[in-house]
Amino acid sequence: FPWKSISRWSRNARAPLPLVPCSMVLRESPFPNRLLRGLYSLGQHLLFPSYWATDCLLDLKETTAERRQRQCCPRCPLRALVTGPLLLLLLILSMPVALLGLLLWLPLQAARRPFAYKHNMLSRQPAGWELPGTGQAFSFVSANVCLLPNGLAKNSNLGQIKQRVARIGQHLTQGEASASFAGPRSHQFDGEGGAGPGEISAPFPPDVDFMCLQEVFDQRAGARLCQLLSPFYEHIVYDVGAYGLQGCCTLKVLNSGLFLASRYPVLAAQYRCYPNGIREDALSAKGLLSVQVQLGSAQGQRIVGYLNCTHLHAPIRCDQLTMGLSWVQLFQDTHAQHGDVVAFDVFCGDFNFDNCSSGDELEQTHDIFRQYQDPCRVGPRQDQPWAIGTCLAGPATLEQEEGRRTYLAGPILRDGRPDPSAAGSPWEGRRIDYILYREHPAPISLTTEVEKFSFITQLAGCLDHLAVGLRLLLNPAPQ
Repeated sequence: FPWKSISRWSRNARAPLPLVPCSMVLRESPFPNRLLRGLYSLGQHLLFPSYWATDCLLDLKETTAERRQRQCCPRCPLRALVTGPLLLLLLILSMPVALLGLLLWLPLQAARRPFAYKHNMLSRQPAGWELPGTGQAFSFVSANVCLLPNGLAKNSNLGQIKQRVARIGQHLTQGEASASFAGPRSHQFDGEGGAGPGEISAPFPPDVDFMCLQEVFDQRAGARLCQLLSPFYEHIVYDVGAYGLQGCCTLKVLNSGLFLASRYPVLAAQYRCYPNGIREDALSAKGLLSVQVQLGSAQGQRIVGYLNCTHLHAPIRCDQLTMGLSWVQLFQDTHAQHGDVVAFDVFCGDFNFDNCSSGDELEQTHDIFRQYQDPCRVGPRQDQPWAIGTCLAGPATLEQEEGRRTYLAGPILRDGRPDPSAAGSPWEGRRIDYILYREHPAPISLTTEVEKFSFITQLAGCLDHLAVGLRLLLNPAPQ
């Protein structure tokens, strides 16, 4: 491994930190050379006309908002009658070109690393953490941003991906741009008798260190998000997933939807695809993204953190979670160095099960809750009084229970029907988005405190999920 100074992280002029061993710097392109990258780009361009025509045909399906607009404008149905046949003709004519593109695109997947990486040189960088010394806080956000191609997004009653990407990017970075001027507007609450670290926050918190997103399936949306976040995050891992033929006969045409932005250097990254995708998930490469980041130095050794991000599929989420846990351990065993001080180990994402539905009983007792701590959870079928659901049924006003009953999806049975046993209980809603953490033994012992857990409503108008945020405070334990 090369040796590398981490003094460049410091915000102000201070003595350089000690040299510490770092893993190889990640290559930005997912291909080892320009020739393969060029051929891959050519294949994508040949496939694009057919992809675009198919997406536009699916996009003719109306969302609720478009249906209301049609009632006000009688000429709207003409759009489908005129453009539908034209798009179908374009799709047919583009098929031979798409076939050539597919023959070029498919073999190149064997040479493609299953993620792209962007390194931005920023003037504002986090200060390197030195131990022994003072404590340090780290903040995390996880959000399902529902950025599918327009045609597929219509199945979730969402559309207008360009406008939503711009709005999502603006909200994700709004807290960063205004961090030096004001704190976030939030509502700290006791939750119907117990105080805790929970809050319902309108905007995203300022100075988020790690941004973990799910459902960034559309490549153009992912590239745009990467561009919007680049002024604030030095390290971005995007377009995560393995395309093409996986196994004997499974064709993956969508990536995993995972996207990670980090203020701190990414030392190592690994993606693994779940081999048991079924139904609507069979064509997507959903899996687990694991990264190791460097946070500072401790007496000549590295201070590192681990982040693991995933999006589980509801019918097979238990098996996928079990696989994910084993992959996390394998990744950490592979990339750990003797003497590492592990500051945090976070497991987050859209798990597609909750802690209130009787139909999710198997997952509620999964081994992950013995290995990792869920700040919002007391035990199976019991959350903290301040925790609320993250699965939305409409635009949200969530501080009071009446708003939660209106806008938060309720508990369900195993077959997806509403759970009648939850009718008389306090309404928290289905909390399916998680940020879990665990501590590691280290040469320098650290204590971990949950300083804040946020339910972020700012994107509720353009998504069907609430984003969640976690702020951990780490202090050296008394000797």
